[in-house]
Amino acid sequence: MRVYLDNNSTTKVDPKVIEAMAPFFDQYYGNPSNLHYFGRKAKEAVEQAREKVAQLINADASEIIFTANGTEANNLAIKGILKTTKQPKPKIITSSIEHSSIRNTLSALQQSQQAEIAELSVDEYGVVNLAELKQKIDERTVLITVMHCNNEVGTIEPIQEIATIAHKYNAYFLTDAVASVGKLPIDVKSLGIDMLTLSGHKIHGPKGIGALYLKDGINLAPLIVGGGQERHLRAGTENVPGIVGLGVACELALAEIKSNIPKQIETLRNYLEEQIKNQIPEIKINGHPTNRVCNVLNISVAYVEGESVLMNLDLEGIAVASGSACASAKSEPSHVLKAMNVPDKFINSPVRFSLSKYTTKEEIDYTIEKLIAVIKRLRAISPLWKG
Repeated sequence: MRVYLDNNSTTKVDPKVIEAMAPFFDQYYGNPSNLHYFGRKAKEAVEQAREKVAQLINADASEIIFTANGTEANNLAIKGILKTTKQPKPKIITSSIEHSSIRNTLSALQQSQQAEIAELSVDEYGVVNLAELKQKIDERTVLITVMHCNNEVGTIEPIQEIATIAHKYNAYFLTDAVASVGKLPIDVKSLGIDMLTLSGHKIHGPKGIGALYLKDGINLAPLIVGGGQERHLRAGTENVPGIVGLGVACELALAEIKSNIPKQIETLRNYLEEQIKNQIPEIKINGHPTNRVCNVLNISVAYVEGESVLMNLDLEGIAVASGSACASAKSEPSHVLKAMNVPDKFINSPVRFSLSKYTTKEEIDYTIEKLIAVIKRLRAISPLWKG
């Protein structure tokens, strides 16, 4: 059996998405900037997709900017704001658990002295410290960027409260929603979000396409200069098949939220968690126990290495992760778990299970069976395990 439980790294493309994309490779393959039939068909498809993306987060279609991925969208938002600010000594506030596309971008800006970066701590569950935010924000703050939910442990952040604090100081609020879009209802208007980023391949769409929600009236400087595509913010011929695929993926995600598919995923996730807690001693659940996204379970197993668990499960046909795919080449402990002050005996052994609408109970039962056997085998050769 092959079981895929690494959906926070990437997802299977929905067959309906593939079907919708196919004609734009060999039938409607025109350049959307052209005025002839082929160009008009492509342009029409791009604008229809823009509307579908907007509907998922209750935005206006004109506020959606297509990018190549979530990383580019995050870079465009951060650097675009910084290039247009009139603040001579700009300050950006972020959290200690952001995705590498935020963390490394901000680190580079600080090293080049383009901005001062202030980092917020989190509690043991990964929730941002709002009292600390109120202390650190000041009139120099131009941007606060805190993710909607953490991609490693699933904890949902108080983004509405953060946005309110930001706006009191006339700062913008950006949220990386790559791990939450399609799993949580999102209303950018009621939440007070100024900018939001998402990625197609995390919601059963294709790789190579993402989007930035940019609230009307906010000015950004482009990263890529050339033609006038995407409101002059993202030059280059549009990835029409990818955009079409993202649009359909967003349309499907909205329908699934309305029909409680995330709740079904959560039920299966909770079953996995309860079975693990009941049958495997000396484990720790990482993240908030209740206020978390529906599909993520992050556990730490004492006295074994997380990567050893990962590799042994892979030999049994089960795909999981030990952290973010964008940081998988690193050997040091997860920066998220370090920020949460996870105890030493647990910090090197995280295993992340991330489910999807395609995950079945049969697959979860198989995973539980094999996980128990793998941990028993690894602990038997651990000099620290005295079970």
